[in-house]
Amino acid sequence: MADILLLPFGSAGDVFPFIWLGRHLLARGHRVTMITACLFEEQARKAGLDFIPLGEKEEFEAMIRDPRIWKPGHGTKVVFDFAAKSVEPYLAAIEKHGHVDLMLAPVTTFAGRLAREKRGTPLITVHLQPAVFLSVHETPLLHPAMRWLRPMPVWFKRVLFSLPNPVDLFALPTVGRLCLQNGVKPPASIFREWWDSPDGVLALFPDWFAAPQPDWPENLLQWTFPLEDLAKEQPLPGELRAFLATGDKPVVFTPGSANVQASRFFAVAAKAVQQIGCRAVFVTREPKQVPPNLPANILTVEYSPFSALLRHASVFVHHGGIGTMSQAFAAGVPQLVMHMAHDQPDNADRVERLGTGIGLSVRQFTPERVSGALRRLLNSHEIHNRCALVRVELEKGPGTDVLMRWIEDRIAK
Repeated sequence: MADILLLPFGSAGDVFPFIWLGRHLLARGHRVTMITACLFEEQARKAGLDFIPLGEKEEFEAMIRDPRIWKPGHGTKVVFDFAAKSVEPYLAAIEKHGHVDLMLAPVTTFAGRLAREKRGTPLITVHLQPAVFLSVHETPLLHPAMRWLRPMPVWFKRVLFSLPNPVDLFALPTVGRLCLQNGVKPPASIFREWWDSPDGVLALFPDWFAAPQPDWPENLLQWTFPLEDLAKEQPLPGELRAFLATGDKPVVFTPGSANVQASRFFAVAAKAVQQIGCRAVFVTREPKQVPPNLPANILTVEYSPFSALLRHASVFVHHGGIGTMSQAFAAGVPQLVMHMAHDQPDNADRVERLGTGIGLSVRQFTPERVSGALRRLLNSHEIHNRCALVRVELEKGPGTDVLMRWIEDRIAK
């Protein structure tokens, strides 16, 4: 039995895949402890994981309520600033935990790499979305304006990517200072030296969604979507079950679990639903974002596991988070993606290239365009056929034995 630390950073879409990994590692007899923001303690413990909480709920809330968080470019700075400030509490929790045989963490948990260099503990870098790979061959769409970059020559992109980058500009000063305080040589560049662990890199998305590229790490295992949404612990609410049973399949709308600035999203959604006359379910952790006095054909719920809800949906309208999007693939449901920042534009672009949905920017997300897109998604046989094919492809995904053995091969001997 090994002692394994999971070190996710971010919102539910970033944490739930690590809960999925933890479930499978527990089933193989390992001791698994998660270290992350305190508001995920209940979910992690229900899944059987030990848990070390970080910070106060107010700290996480302050980040997601920052109006810059969903703006391209600005949101990146907010995330990397918060990630740099989180290094000290993460590192303190790792050291307090004591002996560790293996760590799994995203690139944004810089404390994981610092602990590897300081303690010699093996680290697996976990990438949840292909946008993390800044490939010169298939360049991710981190911003809609980056479309012009894709056809550029490889040599040009190599030169461009060698220039200063956001993670080094925003996080390296803090990370470098903490490295020196802990007797670790600071990286000259987090992006070039610390992005991928030498011990192993795990990509949790299938190759039909993003094919491996020549400049991806050699020590990489590409798997499939984890599809964790805590459905075992959180069944559909009774009110929602009753609503789903009394009419046509609704359109499901969500701006993401961490989005508390979605009033416009729901105002547009309500108008679009009215225009096409369909039923709808609005999912938001803050119902006050939803317009008041909605008609009976729209139900608002605070949370629902998408693996259960989307079986009853006609179309799924969301923000483009990788976990949310993968649940739509698993359900075979057409998607309308209002992408904002981070990996969302790239995810929306991949949905469109697969023929399973439509992407709109925030500016394009208007009642007229949304209602037009919904009509197309509801009525297009081609899109429905593509969704069915993708669902079958996802169902054919690999079992977990090979993945678990690959992880176990990296446990400290």
